[in-house]
Amino acid sequence: MDTFFIILITTCISFTLIFLFNFFVFSNSKTKKKLPPGPFTFPFIGNLPLLINKSILDIELIIQKLISKYGPIITLKIGTTTSIFISSHSLAYHALIQQGAFCSDRPLALPTNHILSSDDRSINTASCGPSWRVLRSKLRINMLHPSLIKSRSKSRADWALNILVQKLIHKSESESEVILLDHIKHAIFSLLAYMCFGDKLDDIQIDQIKDVQHRALLATVQYKILDIFPRAGRLIFRNKWKELIALRKEVENVFIPLIQARIRYKDGEIVSYVDTLLNLELPEEKRKLTNKEIVSLCAEFLGAASDTTITALQWTMSCLVKYPAIQEKLYKEIAIARKSEEENREKLITEEDIRKLSYLKAVILESLRMHPPSHFLLPHRVTKEMELNGYALPKNAIIYFMVREMGLDPNMWEDPMEFKPERFLMDDHREGEMFDITGRREIKMMPFGVGRRVCPGYDFAMFHLEYFVANLIWCFEWKPVEGDDVDLTEEIDFTFTMKNPLRARISLRMI
Repeated sequence: MDTFFIILITTCISFTLIFLFNFFVFSNSKTKKKLPPGPFTFPFIGNLPLLINKSILDIELIIQKLISKYGPIITLKIGTTTSIFISSHSLAYHALIQQGAFCSDRPLALPTNHILSSDDRSINTASCGPSWRVLRSKLRINMLHPSLIKSRSKSRADWALNILVQKLIHKSESESEVILLDHIKHAIFSLLAYMCFGDKLDDIQIDQIKDVQHRALLATVQYKILDIFPRAGRLIFRNKWKELIALRKEVENVFIPLIQARIRYKDGEIVSYVDTLLNLELPEEKRKLTNKEIVSLCAEFLGAASDTTITALQWTMSCLVKYPAIQEKLYKEIAIARKSEEENREKLITEEDIRKLSYLKAVILESLRMHPPSHFLLPHRVTKEMELNGYALPKNAIIYFMVREMGLDPNMWEDPMEFKPERFLMDDHREGEMFDITGRREIKMMPFGVGRRVCPGYDFAMFHLEYFVANLIWCFEWKPVEGDDVDLTEEIDFTFTMKNPLRARISLRMI
């Protein structure tokens, strides 16, 4: 009891000091402007009573209601942290493009991040700096640049796609329906593991990676309680800390042998992600990466690319099953690109074919608009007090950009709840340019983020979404299971995925 009393008193004193510090700092703000509006804030705990014991979906609904009341930019105090939520396209453009230098950093690393990512050695969550820039540019240049899709990624994608198609053919011959998610997970993980470790891994290895990777991603949410008063929490939640450390060790036990195997044997014709990390030197520390740091970067590579791609692919195929007229229109476009429905029937769709498929691109974009894998961008931290829409955003405030809200905004999109790929064909592009998903000119939607923190693999992701969807429609006709309408209800896993995974009847189109 004495120990608990000491912890309680210490906690109260800490909150009081932080509150007084924030009060005096913000009251002496140079701009003298107010924070964006928001609900009543309790001393010390802020708006936590609004959010406590709520799921992410519930929190999103609460924020939507607050935005309808206060406007497209609101403030919530989460504990002592100032959190800004933005649902406006124009405000997002002003913040991320025009003032990106002030709000492109990440929140300071939390204690759980230090365990899960080797002291926050990652690209997505690390603060801006020389090491972050080197890691990000190496990933983009050596693995994810559009020019590499032809020279390196295409053969790997062919291999993974063939695995997927053969499994689906087998399922279609032996069973009346398929659950697509199981098969695309295996194919995408096979592709990414090949890119990461430079080797075609067997099914057992892929399943190992899938399992430990998924549990590690979920841990970033499940163990958040450990980030609240971590020193006291190491006593109160010591079993949870042990679980987290054991999970990290399990990740290392799966990944390090694959990294060491790559060190022993390198295929000169195949460049893997591990290869690009082995000789990389951290500019601030003048040293090479440790094996544990390479594990963290490989886990990030697999996690960031797999869950989002798998989720986006399932949503797109689900919409094509739900709306057969759109599926048929897409199939006819593919057939025309192949000159006729009978010519080259047994050959897969190529990159050259994909360049001709404008409706395919529109289908992918419409799916990303309505069903972005993440409803919020990863949080951004303000590094220097800035002004936005006449409001003050203080230093160290955390900004959350509401991706889903922007994609469904009726002021931007006509009939936003309707799945209409044609809207991207009729868009007013400059001299035939495709829709600018990077938001450089204007933000209409941003499933990959925009500005300095835009996803480095957005070109790579779009190519593989187009490549897999085109071939799945070319090879098979997809129909809903009899008596089972396609359910587009969402649930949160690591991404916003389908509550009920797609079940479909497929028939082989190929002769």
